[in-house]
Amino acid sequence: MVKNNAVLATVLFAFVVTVASVSTTFYQLYEINRAKHIDSIFAKHSLIAQIYHTYLLKQISQPMFEANLALYDLYEVREGDKYKRITGGGDLLKQEGKSSQDFDNNLLSDAPYAQIMVSPIASKMIEYQGKIYFLVESTHNAVLLEDRGIESYNPVILLSAYFTLLSVLLISFALIIHRLRPLRRLRKQIARFGEGDMGVSFRTSGSDEIALIANELDTTQNKIRSLIESRTLFLRNIMHELKTPIAKGRIAATMLSEEKQQGRFLGIFERLESLIGEFALIEEITSGNQHLEKNEYRLIDIIDGAIDSAMVEYDSVSSDIDASVKIEVDYRLFVTAVKNLIDNAIKYSPEKKMSISMENNEIVFTNFGPPLKKPLSYYIEPFTKDQPTKDSFGLGLYIVDAILREHDYILAYERRNDLNCFIFVPVKPTKRSIR
Repeated sequence: MVKNNAVLATVLFAFVVTVASVSTTFYQLYEINRAKHIDSIFAKHSLIAQIYHTYLLKQISQPMFEANLALYDLYEVREGDKYKRITGGGDLLKQEGKSSQDFDNNLLSDAPYAQIMVSPIASKMIEYQGKIYFLVESTHNAVLLEDRGIESYNPVILLSAYFTLLSVLLISFALIIHRLRPLRRLRKQIARFGEGDMGVSFRTSGSDEIALIANELDTTQNKIRSLIESRTLFLRNIMHELKTPIAKGRIAATMLSEEKQQGRFLGIFERLESLIGEFALIEEITSGNQHLEKNEYRLIDIIDGAIDSAMVEYDSVSSDIDASVKIEVDYRLFVTAVKNLIDNAIKYSPEKKMSISMENNEIVFTNFGPPLKKPLSYYIEPFTKDQPTKDSFGLGLYIVDAILREHDYILAYERRNDLNCFIFVPVKPTKRSIR
């Protein structure tokens, strides 16, 4: 699935990586800005702790302490329930603790109470229901202060920038997917054209790269269609025109008084008719215009039809095939392939005999004779001959190979002792066509 949508998968991967990177970057910015906001608020804590420390040292009175708190918009929380809810359920943003000795040395060295030891003071910054509180504690005292002049951190600007950028990425991704849709349609059209549908049109509107490719394909397809039509018309006209003089030649040959000459001419004309038939079959297979009518047939019936078509004696062909074996093929074409192998096997066997058997799903054609002088790939090319005689493979194995490929088979060759074995091997053994 991924292979069939590699471009889409690549775009989706790039989109996911980009969104993840942007999200990570904005989250880090959020953490940094939040920490700076907390630090800037907590800086106020030093002064509050100092005021509270002087209050504990009795250097300022209670009214003066409260006046200093009001000056910084700080108000003491005195309700016990609210105090417990805030200290127990609030979010701790930051905390810090300093001993009284630090204050004595740095701030209050000239005070008359400088040598008085006070227990260390701990300060906490708490967020509860969107408000900021400071909890200042010593060993024996604690005060919870509400800061009404400061709000908790609100990353609305950062979030706006994040969602704006995310929207741009989503719109860009949607536009890319929209631009890639014609590519998927073009792929389906090319597949239809490859299957032989010559009526498919690649023409499309637009001026982008995909539209230019599609229009160029449409132009190329029209040229290919014209070439195929010209080739088909040319071959069919030639074959039709050749049949007339051949028929006349056969009639004229029967009028010869000398039997030897008559037989020679009749053999020549029969050979020409056979070649025209092979040319017609090759044109049908290679043009891609044939429509295979596949059905299940008993293999022994196909072999019998091939023997009849090859016009050889039944005694020349030994068949060891189970009558229950069936294969799904186009009967006419497959009979032709089997006929050609039977004809070649008998023609090149000194005994003029051959045998057909089954080995698993493979159909094996065996004959006694000399081994092939060249690889099989040489003989399945059209018009190949080892010797300049009329008895050669010619188009026979080329036609066999072409028909087998249309049926998901391949032609193989093995030499077993003194026997030549031509084998029909299924290309997809998992789909058992022979059962």
